[in-house]
Amino acid sequence: MERTLIIVKPDAVQRGLIGEIIRRFENRGLRIAGMKFMQVSRDVAARHYAEHEGKGFYEGLIDYITSAPVVVMALEGKDAIAIARNTIGKTKPIEAAPGTIRGDFGMEVGRNLVHGSDKPESAERELGIFFDGSELYDWTRDVDPWIFEG
Repeated sequence: MERTLIIVKPDAVQRGLIGEIIRRFENRGLRIAGMKFMQVSRDVAARHYAEHEGKGFYEGLIDYITSAPVVVMALEGKDAIAIARNTIGKTKPIEAAPGTIRGDFGMEVGRNLVHGSDKPESAERELGIFFDGSELYDWTRDVDPWIFEG
């Protein structure tokens, strides 16, 4: 099983889309391994967006992610990263397919509702920023055999 970090960003929280976004990931078959509602500090934001430091949009990212509470989730499943990113849709909502989170609810790239890790190395780093080991759970659902083969 693969794990990924999902952040339901401030715009989605402010718009009342938390439940809808969680529902879409669960409906896909991804399992929640950890979840919390939190206010991101500037320090945590700086660690999360470290790869963008020095770029023109960096300060805007920090201001945005710290502007209101977020929901952070560790989701798991076979190919969880690709499944989650497919469910989220392309970064620019105008390019995101209908039926994706961004395609259905997004209007602008700067308000694109959700973050999802892009590769296993990023997921491991990002999960470590938002969760300590005691906040992530290994468990199975009774329906898992109906979702995951073997």
